[in-house]
Amino acid sequence: MEKISGKNVLVCGATGAVGYYAAKLLKQSGANLFLCGRNENRLNEIASELNIPSDQLFVLALEDEHSVNEMASKIHEKIQAIDILINAAGIGIIKPIESLSSADFLTSLNANLIGPFHLLKAFLPAMKETKKGLIINIPGVLGKTPMAGAAAYSASKYGLNGMLKSVREELKRTDIRITNVFFGGI
Repeated sequence: MEKISGKNVLVCGATGAVGYYAAKLLKQSGANLFLCGRNENRLNEIASELNIPSDQLFVLALEDEHSVNEMASKIHEKIQAIDILINAAGIGIIKPIESLSSADFLTSLNANLIGPFHLLKAFLPAMKETKKGLIINIPGVLGKTPMAGAAAYSASKYGLNGMLKSVREELKRTDIRITNVFFGGI
């Protein structure tokens, strides 16, 4: 079993409950954390609590490719590669189909599918260079089991699940692993 102590870990969605508790546990285990999230005030509170330097915090939305690439560049200036990438970011738009707008649908796809795509594009090359890494995404149970009123959310999470399975096939002969966590309702 690998130890977390000393590992470079990026937690995206760190200002949400799952990301925050993951970061807290990882810090207690001795990981060197980099955090990103949308809520600057909450991110600063978490950094203060966990004693994370401000140059390891990134306020951004994953659907903004430029911001994700900029974050990756800044991280790679400090370290060669992230050892563990945890994507706990996402949004849940739960509405019946007749109330769901095209904008809602696209917002869900951008946050829950396009954003993780940007993360893979930004961080996977360095992992390939070091020939190791772990990528953890949290599609949740709606990434494989449908629910009434969750058309946009399920579409984005099913898409995430499918994309990650495909990338996992590309990485079969490497020591880079991809894991999905399918939580129920949180």
